[in-house]
Amino acid sequence: MTIPADLSVTCLCADWCSTCRDYRPAFRRLGEEFADTDFVWYDIEDDADIVGDLDIETFPTLLIRRAGHVVYLGPVLPDPAHARRLIETYAAMEAGEAVRYATATAERREWQRICDFGEAG
Repeated sequence: MTIPADLSVTCLCADWCSTCRDYRPAFRRLGEEFADTDFVWYDIEDDADIVGDLDIETFPTLLIRRAGHVVYLGPVLPDPAHARRLIETYAAMEAGEAVRYATATAERREWQRICDFGEAG
């Protein structure tokens, strides 16, 4: 599957979280698998100046952007197959469809506001 250049994946975790530490190598391998896609790892405490007041309660949490809009913000199982399915789902959308999806509900519109720390990468 070809992944559009406008898709990016950010993992929001914490170094103190053993699940995050265990997931990080798998996330890195996903980034290698989708080499033309921006994959970024943010520690919500060490990178607090970047993620700001975004409140993450469950780890790992993925933020997936498509066409400059957040299309997914939520916890994932610490299994790369789960993240891969999400990536492939949002990659399959046309850019316009992704924008409509990202702004279709109040919750998703709120994601655009609270995830204002710029494109991953």
